[in-house]
Amino acid sequence: MQNIRNIAIIAHVDHGKTTLVDKIIHASKLFDEHQQFDDLILDNNDLERERGITIVSKNVSVRYKDVKINIIDTPGHADFGGEVERVLKMADGVLLLVDAFEGAMPQTRFVLGKAIDLGLKPIVVVNKVDKENCRPDEVHEQVFDLMFNLGANEDQLDFVTLYGSSKQGWMSTDWKTKTDSIIPLLDAVVASIPPAPTLEGTPQMQVTSLDYSSFVGRIAIGRVHRGTLREGATMSLVKRDGTIKKVKIKELQVFEGLGKNKVTEVSSGEICAVTGIEGFDIGDTLADAENPEGLAVISIDEPTMNMLFTINNSPFFGKEGKFVTSRHLRDRLFKETEKNLALRVKETDKEDTFLVYGRGILHLSVLIETMRREGFELQVGQPQVLFREDDNGNRLEPIEHLVVDVPEETAGKVIELVTMRKGELTIMEPKGDLQHLEFNIPARGLIGLRNNVLTATAGEAIMNHRFSAYEPYKGVIPGRISGSLISMDTGAGTAYTIDKMQDRGEFFVDPGEEVYAGQVIGEHTRPNDLTINIQKGKKLTNMRASGSDENAKIVPKRQFSLEEAMEYIQKDEYLEVTPKSVRMRKILLDENERLRSAKKID
Repeated sequence: MQNIRNIAIIAHVDHGKTTLVDKIIHASKLFDEHQQFDDLILDNNDLERERGITIVSKNVSVRYKDVKINIIDTPGHADFGGEVERVLKMADGVLLLVDAFEGAMPQTRFVLGKAIDLGLKPIVVVNKVDKENCRPDEVHEQVFDLMFNLGANEDQLDFVTLYGSSKQGWMSTDWKTKTDSIIPLLDAVVASIPPAPTLEGTPQMQVTSLDYSSFVGRIAIGRVHRGTLREGATMSLVKRDGTIKKVKIKELQVFEGLGKNKVTEVSSGEICAVTGIEGFDIGDTLADAENPEGLAVISIDEPTMNMLFTINNSPFFGKEGKFVTSRHLRDRLFKETEKNLALRVKETDKEDTFLVYGRGILHLSVLIETMRREGFELQVGQPQVLFREDDNGNRLEPIEHLVVDVPEETAGKVIELVTMRKGELTIMEPKGDLQHLEFNIPARGLIGLRNNVLTATAGEAIMNHRFSAYEPYKGVIPGRISGSLISMDTGAGTAYTIDKMQDRGEFFVDPGEEVYAGQVIGEHTRPNDLTINIQKGKKLTNMRASGSDENAKIVPKRQFSLEEAMEYIQKDEYLEVTPKSVRMRKILLDENERLRSAKKID
């Protein structure tokens, strides 16, 4: 029997998952004394560090008491469910991390449900027990109820619970008794997670993730399900559609610490990386050359949203990015579908325009943000929710389960905002000094809701949502009520004109900022769009008049994050995204063209 434990760590965003992995790595003395490492060792891409969330799952292994523990770090957000569904296939057990105050959140429920369906054994870690007003015992009961509701079996319900603080680096079986290390957690993993089973027979390994190296190309990562893989062996690659092609293993590597070690063979139960195979996709099975048997294909939840991606054709195109053509955009989007399982790309009748399908605004915005950092310039349209039809031809739409924790005094405003968008309040209960609200709301109603809720609660609301089901169409949802302020001309706006126009609405640009004709530069106070000239300067005379030269007092411009801008734009607007800027614009830049098309629609 090999001494291997494969565990996936499940937690909601910001419950301390990556910090806990840091402490496990430090506790197992992976680094030499002289090596210095920052925090959040596994959040190794810039976007993850900035947002404080895990986007891509990663592997690391530690050795403790002659047992090798493979740790798989999973994303906590339902939008990255495609990542979660495939990496859970590599695990024998899960470490469920919950906040001692917040308890099990909706995203946790989503991932935990998948783990329980796969029959994985859980260990529960109640984290952050050092925080004020924490409630570890209540949270423990809440987790038990959650597992019961998700249909866990008796063995899964008989889980070990540990309490502690990842940040301070201690774990204990009793939250009132503080220990000095994280070792009790490692003991619990060794004692209660079943060892990886050794299955004899012809070799089988399912590819569950990808890596890339500029030296050897694409690397397939997965867990050997049965038999033994050997270096240099000829194998069959069973594709998702059932076709089979012959491939040869060039090199095998297993995960040791934060890196990989080269080995000559890998037996079942171990997670490994295989190089030298061409033309594989996630979900394919590496099987015996003579008797190939494919494993069940990884099932992924369907996308619920799509967006139009097109090349940048604004007057400022090509000034800031290096990849601007439709060929660049096309290659990059199709390359993304190789490793991002929940993403779909569809070509349209225009060769420079693509429909990209994803799991939600965050899923799509991470792709856009990654592309702009790589030097791409592109434009995206308003996110559209995907409808379906049932057998009787009735229209169905995706419904999300929305959870909002908000100070008591602003709970009424939040309920009003959500119900205006066809949300139904299902639960309302106090949680510490906050009010805990749960709603079922159409996915359409979530677009643009976060901005309004944060404004109404002075930024104090904590919002989370996950896909629930497709239900009958709920009717029309009111969109943005205010129109746009549109620039009439190209050039830098002057402080004098912006000051004089402030009664027309709120501006998204500062004086001196270059804008172009047709760019959305603000929000109108009324429902209609208004085209204005902000480039005009003050008429100068050679007479000085005391009192008429007042200083311009300009309200600072309204800043948008990428997601906020994606949710803000209307149907007739694009979001122009470049490595340095995010601008909103009308699809038709010319005012006369806009008027003609509006008349046609009427």
